[in-house]
Amino acid sequence: MAPAARVLWPGGCALAWRLGGRPQLLLPTQNRAGFAGRAGGPGSVAAGGKGSPRLLGAAALALGGALGLYHTARWHLRAQDLHAERSAAQLSLSSHLQLTLYQYKTCPFCSKVRAFLDFHALPYQVVEVNPVRRAEIKFSSYRKVPILVAQVGENSQQLNDSSVIISALKTYLVSGQPLEEIITYYPAMKAVNDQGKEVTEFGNKYWLMLDEKEAQQVYSGKEARTEEMKWRQWADDWLVHLISPNVYRTPTEALASFDYIVREGKFGAVEGAVAKYMGAAAMYLISKRLKSRHHLQDNVREDLYEAANKWVAAVGKDRPFMGGQRPNLADLAVYGVLRVMEGLDAFDDLMQHTHIQPWYLRVERAITEASPAH
Repeated sequence: MAPAARVLWPGGCALAWRLGGRPQLLLPTQNRAGFAGRAGGPGSVAAGGKGSPRLLGAAALALGGALGLYHTARWHLRAQDLHAERSAAQLSLSSHLQLTLYQYKTCPFCSKVRAFLDFHALPYQVVEVNPVRRAEIKFSSYRKVPILVAQVGENSQQLNDSSVIISALKTYLVSGQPLEEIITYYPAMKAVNDQGKEVTEFGNKYWLMLDEKEAQQVYSGKEARTEEMKWRQWADDWLVHLISPNVYRTPTEALASFDYIVREGKFGAVEGAVAKYMGAAAMYLISKRLKSRHHLQDNVREDLYEAANKWVAAVGKDRPFMGGQRPNLADLAVYGVLRVMEGLDAFDDLMQHTHIQPWYLRVERAITEASPAH
């Protein structure tokens, strides 16, 4: 991505509100102090006799603890109610959406979008695009996948770029703003990449366009929001570029990868056979150029392993996901990118030689439990 493309929509900076953290449970310390003070006062001594201050103090501590447990339980119940209310609101909004995803199944950017849609229980239709002719997206001047067409009532909106699709839909689900308005927050911009080629980039694509109250529903604090954005961009700018050099690392691996691509993609019989062998040979050679362009190690597996372990370290040992108890958009992005290697040697090696498997399986389970049949 060219540096010039990394700009925020002019209103974007104003969206970095001072977010509060999670609600803090205030245990009734003052109440306990108040009870103890009264228990030790002259009237209490006179009424209770010798030794009663200690008994009353103990009773006050017990009562204070009981009140603390009561407030804790009440807060957790309210949090569950709020989560249920938000889920019901999101379900209502999603029921008005008719989504069609134009994709290559083995594309990591398309896999990211599917992970998001499945985790948020958004039904969608898939149109597999022929990567040679691309006739399925002839309606679009934007010629890359994924493309998501969202029908809301009588209005149809086309969303381009995987990160824009995810940010726009998440904003819609949380805020309920009209989708046609949300899309305007992610303007397309022309930029020139490192190879001198003109490309289309999108402003603000890692931002959720939420007001302060809405943002507090999604994030525990400003740091959580910044962390999610940082790692979503890392998945696009670094992790995704490790996939091709690893799945096309050797001629044998390249052939196995294209066998999978042809099997899962939309090819005719002759077209598939040609793509399998010529594509494998071409991508084996291209992967060497990609290795040089991204300054990868001689053994590109080491770069993949380092990236996976870096991600696991960022998640840490004290939470199952970067999003806490539930995957956030960064979890889903990293999972979606890595998932396209399933069934290939690179994926098996990744699971065996890094610490990422437990996290990966947790995300997979969370998506499976949430996703509808579509």
